[in-house]
Amino acid sequence: MDLLGNLALGFGVALTLQNLMFCFIGALVGTLIGVLPGLGPLATLSMLLPVTFYLPPVSALIMLSGIYYGAQYGGSTTAILVNLPGESSSVVTCLDGYQMARNGRAGAALAIAALGSLFAGTVATLIIAVASPALGAMALQFLAPEYFSLMVLGLVGSIVLARGSMMKALGMAILGLVVGLIGTDVNSGFQRFTFGIPELSDGIGFVPVAMGLFGITEILINLEQKTGRSVGAVIGSLMPTREEFRQAIPAVFRGTAIGSLLGILPGGGALLSSFAAYALEKKIAKDPSRFGRGAVEGVAAPESANNAGAQTSFIPLLTLGIPSNPVMAIMVGAMMIHGIQPGPQVMTEKPDLFWGIIASMWIGNFMLVIINLPLVGIWVRLLMVPYRLLFPAILLLCSIGVYGVNNSWVEVMITAGFGIIGYVFYKLGCEPAPLVLALVLGPLMEENLRRALLISRGDPLVFVQRPISAVLLLIALLLVIAFVMPGLKKTRQEAFKEA
Repeated sequence: MDLLGNLALGFGVALTLQNLMFCFIGALVGTLIGVLPGLGPLATLSMLLPVTFYLPPVSALIMLSGIYYGAQYGGSTTAILVNLPGESSSVVTCLDGYQMARNGRAGAALAIAALGSLFAGTVATLIIAVASPALGAMALQFLAPEYFSLMVLGLVGSIVLARGSMMKALGMAILGLVVGLIGTDVNSGFQRFTFGIPELSDGIGFVPVAMGLFGITEILINLEQKTGRSVGAVIGSLMPTREEFRQAIPAVFRGTAIGSLLGILPGGGALLSSFAAYALEKKIAKDPSRFGRGAVEGVAAPESANNAGAQTSFIPLLTLGIPSNPVMAIMVGAMMIHGIQPGPQVMTEKPDLFWGIIASMWIGNFMLVIINLPLVGIWVRLLMVPYRLLFPAILLLCSIGVYGVNNSWVEVMITAGFGIIGYVFYKLGCEPAPLVLALVLGPLMEENLRRALLISRGDPLVFVQRPISAVLLLIALLLVIAFVMPGLKKTRQEAFKEA
């Protein structure tokens, strides 16, 4: 009964005219940035953070959430029609989605992707509603040792679940921790690694780093592409055949289950979910040779998984206050802008905000189906715009967004610097996500480590003497051991080998 009452409160908040408008704006902008390669949800959310200063907290978070999961929908459109993923989580959709389009089944592929995403989003949101109260109640027992151990688990998860080499991911995480040390030490008041630059006394902000690594770097990568994009597929009927439905429905169920689970894990999210779902479908198929030639399961499973993963990644944020991926780190920043401390207390102190966001996810998912399928012709026309005309506007918006946070030209220069660094990382095959998560979690880890040692009078055994902390550290250790074992290491590599 409590769940129904809470959901009634949430829908009462989400169905107000103002919040419905911002939910629609978020879904529309998310679809747009998913369709147009070269921006992505992370850079867009970073740019829109200053806008949220002037919005009510609930409306701002509903809009930002809609942009994130809306981008998962929009990314499938370019993947299917142009063989170019609008979002990184839509990479594997290109393999069979584009082949379906070349076979004259583009409309069916788009419909399967949209309906699969709708089902996955609906189920994942239900999981959030059911699981969050229990996790929130447990999180109220967390003190400094538990938070430190949880953040260690988050960093370990972002390393072992990152694409590519684990050693490179480890190096990126360490670099993120080092960057997080820049600024004024809270306890002693001494400045660390500021090199006499006053603007660095508060540390390097998350927004410039994220904008540089994901926004500017993406522009440079797209400018490097010599081939233009053209839409040669005939969309045709949006109604899948009975046989396509028969093949797609089980794949949607499996993709939803995988995405819902992996989305909760630190570093998992939509990207890993889509790769894992595709790998599973190919492994259990009676005829694996169909994949890569237009298998409908190759569209249904990853598109369901990436949307479910995007939605359930909100669980650690809403219940523990810990971001599971860089986009959730932006959401942490948005909450702090409005004076909201992320964590389990949000559920009890601001139930209208907590349940309003959850209810808006159901509404937003239904809006996205309407936005994506009937308006597919508009998205096709947008795809025809040459990238040379788009990137100056994207670059301008990135610069304005960064400058608008603190009115600092130094942060604009930091953004440009990290954009170049991110491009070098891309060439070296280094995944930037562990760096961004380490930058967010590093200062919090240091603070909770010092606080725990202060309370225990310097006894490091406090982290293993407290049961919850010990279990979290044990899980982190088992995760490392599991992923260095030859069998699981091979499975991890196979999950990403189609990229």
